[in-house]
Amino acid sequence: MRDIAVFSGSAHPDLAEEVCAHLGVPLSPTRVSRFANDCLEVQLRANCRERDVFLIQPLVRPVQEHLVELLLMCDAARGASAGRITVVMPHYSYARSDKKDAPRISLGGRLVADLLVAAGAGRVLAMTLHSPQVHGFFSVPVDHLHALRELAAHFRRYDLSRTTVVSPDLGNAKEAAAFARMLGAQVAAGAKQRYADDRVTISAVIGDVAGRDVIVLDDEIAKGSTVLELLDRLREAGPRSVRLACTHGLFAAGALKRLSEQPEVLEIVCTNTVPVPADDHTDKLRILSIAPALAEAVRRIHNGESVSALFDAPPAD
Repeated sequence: MRDIAVFSGSAHPDLAEEVCAHLGVPLSPTRVSRFANDCLEVQLRANCRERDVFLIQPLVRPVQEHLVELLLMCDAARGASAGRITVVMPHYSYARSDKKDAPRISLGGRLVADLLVAAGAGRVLAMTLHSPQVHGFFSVPVDHLHALRELAAHFRRYDLSRTTVVSPDLGNAKEAAAFARMLGAQVAAGAKQRYADDRVTISAVIGDVAGRDVIVLDDEIAKGSTVLELLDRLREAGPRSVRLACTHGLFAAGALKRLSEQPEVLEIVCTNTVPVPADDHTDKLRILSIAPALAEAVRRIHNGESVSALFDAPPAD
C-alpha cells in the first residue's frame, strides 16, 4: 500500500503494530520526549508530505497525557504537510461526557472533539462510542465501527438455543437488540438509575432470563459497578449461566478480579481496543482482536471505499 503513513502514540503500540501487519505497511516511528518543565514534545520520524497519515491512539490511562500526545501528533503531521490526517481512536474516553445532566457542567466529549479538529484531524475512525450523539460532536467525518461482529463470532461457538442478551440499561438496549438478532437470541434490559460515576441501582431486569444462558453486553466495563449490580438482579431471576461481553475492557480499580470471582460468571469477553495489563488476566478472560477490522477500515478510507459495507457480511471465523 503506497502513500500511507501510520504512526502510534504510546497508549497502545501493540494494537498499532497488529493493524500495520494486517495492512502490510510498516509502523512509522514516533518520538515522544519531555522538556524539563514537564511539557511533551512529539516528532513523527517518517515523511508525511502529501501522504495519507493515520494516527493510532486510544484515550486510556493516563488519559490527559495520551490526549496531549495525540494533539501534538496531529499538529506535527499538519506541520509536515500531510495530505490528510485521520485519527484512529479505538476508545474515546471523553465520550462519556456527552450531556448536560447538571448545572454548569462541562461537555468534555464535544470540547475534545473540537481540540482534535483544531489540531489538524481531518477525519476520525472510532470504535463503539458511548452514545450515538457523540458522533455529532465532531465537525469532520467520523467512521464509527462496532465490535458486535467479532463478539458474535466468538459466542456462536456455544449452544445459543436458550440465550438471552441482557443490556445493563435501556440506553444500550438498541445495541443489545442488534447483537441478539445476530445470535438469534432473546433480549432483555436492566432498569438502571445512576447516582454517581460508580454508584448505580438496577431495580429490575425487563425480559425473560430465568433458566436461560445470559450474555451481558455493555460498551465498556470500567469499575464494574453496573455489572455487579446487574448480577445481583440476575441471581434473583435464576439464569442457567452468565457470560459478560464488552468492547472496551478498561477494568479499573480491580474490576476484573471482582467480576471473575463471581461464581455464576463463566467468561468475560472484551476486545483489544485498550490494553489489558497481563498482570490482570484471569482464566475467565478472553480478549478478541479488532485489529483486522481497523486495518480494513483504514484500507477502505485510504482507497475511498465504503466503510459501512464492513457491517454487511459476517467476519470469517
